[in-house]
Amino acid sequence: MKKILLLATGGTIASVEGNEGLVPGLSAEELLHYCPITSFDLKIDSRILMNIDSTNMQPEHWVEIAQAVFDHYHDYDGFVITHGTDTLAYTSAALSYMLKGLDKPVVLTGSQVPISFKKTDAKKNVSDSIRFACEDIGGVFIVFDGRVINGTRAVKMRTKSYDAFESVNHPYVAMINEKEVKYQWKPAPPSHQLTLNTSLCTDVFLMKLYPGTKPEIFDCLKGLYKGIIIESFGNGGLPFEGRNLLVKIGELTEAGMAVVLTTQCLEEGEDLLLYEVGRKVAQHRVILSGDMNTEAIVAKLMCALGQTDDLNEVKKFIETPLAGDLTMSYDKEE
Repeated sequence: MKKILLLATGGTIASVEGNEGLVPGLSAEELLHYCPITSFDLKIDSRILMNIDSTNMQPEHWVEIAQAVFDHYHDYDGFVITHGTDTLAYTSAALSYMLKGLDKPVVLTGSQVPISFKKTDAKKNVSDSIRFACEDIGGVFIVFDGRVINGTRAVKMRTKSYDAFESVNHPYVAMINEKEVKYQWKPAPPSHQLTLNTSLCTDVFLMKLYPGTKPEIFDCLKGLYKGIIIESFGNGGLPFEGRNLLVKIGELTEAGMAVVLTTQCLEEGEDLLLYEVGRKVAQHRVILSGDMNTEAIVAKLMCALGQTDDLNEVKKFIETPLAGDLTMSYDKEE
């Protein structure tokens, strides 16, 4: 008999009509009530960790979720975490980095429509998630609309459609058709036992560049944050004509700030060595992100800075593939 623990955190899936719109209100037991389990070889326990809109999800909540999985790890064969969709990809990436050595599935899911509504995607998503949580596979995954996505590769692409999430720069792990699981990719088995590391530094800023970004904005960030992620254009690079941002990047790195370069393009990642605008940036002590998505970079940088202030170690941590987050690794001299 498989034993599964369902951990509820709120989100649309648990929402009810409130005075000012939808608000999370259902308990973990009520969520399961809408998804009756017919298998006699399955036992599901449930627990509510929090009942919040995922817009209000904070890194401190990631720690609480990771701790709950770790505390009950040896009591269950798999875990299902119900969560709001808006920040689901951030949470799944964070759990992937905080829980290393998983040999059981930790599955996150949610819905675009509350489970109590007549027409909803929630029942399918919960049932599929429970089904996948019974698999003999280790790692963090998002199950949504019949798709299984690696926890560090999910991006929410749509605000209303049932197929809200896509796997970016990585194949789907599997597809679920009723109770049949068809694999397309499997992570390698863990090389060590489960460890938990919840040391996070939340002093991380995400900036999206646009033509006309003022260099002076970086002066406001220096001393306020320990790390900055810059979403640049195309293959990467920063403008050095007109409004010159390169000088400010040099000032930030010299001040000991971790600067990560990524691209606004969802697919195929950055390559700073392709163009002059990129190579000029690469001359500074910046951190490369390859084809990682922004959600994973945010969580990974928080984890890295939570463990060390040594920028060489932070760079090594970010640029090394972990939990399937990065297709290519970088091996360059400092």
